[in-house]
Amino acid sequence: MNVIGAVRQAAGSGGRPWRTFADWLFNRRGREPAPVRLTQRRIFLLPTRHGLFFALVLLVMLGGSINYALSLGFVLTFLLASMAVVSIVHAFRNLAGLEVSIAPAGRAFAGETMRFDATFVNPRRLPRYSVGITHPAGPAQSTDCPGLGTGVCMLRIPAPARGRLFPGRLTVFTRHPLGLFYAWSYVEPDHAAVIYPRPEAVAVAPSGGGEGDGQHAALPEGQDDFAGLRRWHQGDSPQRIAWKAVARGQGLLTKQFVAEAGAITWFDWNDTPVSLGDEGRLSRLARWVIDADAAGAAFGLRLPGQVLAPASGEAQRDAALEALALHGSPR
Repeated sequence: MNVIGAVRQAAGSGGRPWRTFADWLFNRRGREPAPVRLTQRRIFLLPTRHGLFFALVLLVMLGGSINYALSLGFVLTFLLASMAVVSIVHAFRNLAGLEVSIAPAGRAFAGETMRFDATFVNPRRLPRYSVGITHPAGPAQSTDCPGLGTGVCMLRIPAPARGRLFPGRLTVFTRHPLGLFYAWSYVEPDHAAVIYPRPEAVAVAPSGGGEGDGQHAALPEGQDDFAGLRRWHQGDSPQRIAWKAVARGQGLLTKQFVAEAGAITWFDWNDTPVSLGDEGRLSRLARWVIDADAAGAAFGLRLPGQVLAPASGEAQRDAALEALALHGSPR
């Protein structure tokens, strides 16, 4: 069977032989724990479009030098060719030995973009220049790594749905020093971000009741005493934004108030309408959690198979949102 027939057969069978060959060729290892060290076997190198044009120019110069017996033409041609060969070594060395770590930073709700920080650790004294990283869904980012230092790039990856978001396979690359050659390596980290469900746009107050019978207690307004300011978070009420602090250039801050003592709110999965569907019910619970946190209230959360004890503060809010994000997902 010829090569074309083999390729067609691979494509007709779902492309599995070709994918297996590509995985072997590019040494794809799947998800790996951080940090990932870029060894020699992980780095690949090909000429760029500028490199191919440069090679064509060198061939023309060599042909002219041979045709007209130009000694200086030979000198210039081989000098430029030697510079190109040396740039191959520098492009490869610019990535070799780097340690790459990818970790989520901040938080995001479904439909937003999640920030991942890519940290490059240079274990050698020689600096690394123009080290870039790219994701198929976003633009490339690049940084310099000083000798025995680090460089950080920020990636924005779309988060279309709640749950765990893995950054997927990323490409670490460089075109240093001359842009004639493109050196790259694949990195697929195993560190996932947790994407929270998007809060319901219109807040619907939970039903009344008491803590003792397992229903909701009245949601405290939390406007008795001013407790201070905190950073603004997605979903906070615009009425609680400290506009004077914004005018002073301090950024978006949210006012916090001390709620009534002893008031506890329970948010229960069974108190949300079945007609909303699972995602709609999670969105409503997320809205209740965010509003309760903005009011400084203590609250608990009941989900099928999981109960979050009552508490207050940012840690409780994040724990509740994470429980909602991972509801129904495999542990």
